[in-house]
Amino acid sequence: MATKDYGSLVEVFRGDLWEAELVKGFLAANGVQAMTKDETVGIASPYNNGGSGVAVLVNHEEQVFAEKIIKENKPRLERHN
Repeated sequence: MATKDYGSLVEVFRGDLWEAELVKGFLAANGVQAMTKDETVGIASPYNNGGSGVAVLVNHEEQVFAEKIIKENKPRLERHN
């Protein structure tokens, strides 16, 4: 995944709204503050946003740790699909 830069924030995940919220929860449980940025166009459903997705953003300083947490929790995320 190409990393998008949002000033002092960096994108560590992109997916549907429910996936992004789940990833944000994994990060929060490990002490990483994250935010979501919805880049969908038009009316979106929480279950199928149909746009470019929802990004999960963290501070640059926490990028490597956040990506490690996401990688470790990927099997849990895939189980929900």
